[in-house]
Amino acid sequence: MPTKLRNLVQKEEMLSGGHRLCAGCGASVAVRQVLLGAPDNIQMVIGNPTGCLEVSTTIYPYTSWNTSFIHSAFENAASTMSGVEAAYQSMKAQGKIDEDYRFVVFAGDGGTYDIGFQALSGALERGHKMVYVCYNNEAYMNTGIQRSGATLRGSWTTTSPHGKESFGKKENRKDMTLIAAAHNIPYVAQASISHWKDLIRKSRKAFEADGPAFINVLSPCHRGWRYPPEKTVEVAKLAVQSCIWPLYEVENGKWKLTTKVRYKESIEEYMRMQGRFAHLFKPGNEEVLADLQQYIDREWQKLLERCGEEIEDL
Repeated sequence: MPTKLRNLVQKEEMLSGGHRLCAGCGASVAVRQVLLGAPDNIQMVIGNPTGCLEVSTTIYPYTSWNTSFIHSAFENAASTMSGVEAAYQSMKAQGKIDEDYRFVVFAGDGGTYDIGFQALSGALERGHKMVYVCYNNEAYMNTGIQRSGATLRGSWTTTSPHGKESFGKKENRKDMTLIAAAHNIPYVAQASISHWKDLIRKSRKAFEADGPAFINVLSPCHRGWRYPPEKTVEVAKLAVQSCIWPLYEVENGKWKLTTKVRYKESIEEYMRMQGRFAHLFKPGNEEVLADLQQYIDREWQKLLERCGEEIEDL
């Protein structure tokens, strides 16, 4: 699976420039990297529920997509693509279609972790041959920066504000990648836009999988996370280095750590870059930060054990 840059830049872009996503948006970077891993000479059908990506790339009467595109409601992107994939398999079996098609959904964490969870779980359980990509910006950014099941504990959002009686979101995030892996599908991966080679390799594996594949991609949002737009990749990289967002894959049930963190950063360096966590560094929130560090450390240890790696001393 070559990932030489000169070969990649020659591929035709399926998402063209000139869309209306924010400068520094992680979602568009995630989409382009995933599609660079798509097989050559195939037809692509892309599904996209309502969200930042959809509203900014398909403002009527324009579109930024150079391929087939289906807009669905927040809650049913996976079931919509399931129907399309099932129809394709039937028509191909009948000899009505000769071309090779691939089916991919791009959905935010709101449409994946929460609103679209039931449809996604059903699609994975039924075994539809499709790639589902969550561009994870850890909140409902398109509708006003509300907390989601992906939002990290302690984060400020408009529905988990901080103040005298609150330190932000009180609950830990849902582990959606682990939940997807529990469906025993051929391929599951966690990735970050900061590690482009890793993501493109995972994308290729996902498109080659004989059945459903799920990729959870950290896609920072500078508007919701409150950092300068030019720092998007740096923030995403720090999430990996602090083990807040480790990179791994589960291929046919085998867990593998794809990026080893040799010099683990504390979560504080990552969080200090973002205004959504600024309140945690004020007096009185020391315990929240300590608890969050312990949570991240415990989750990292669990992952190392699943991947057969040496367990670190806490």
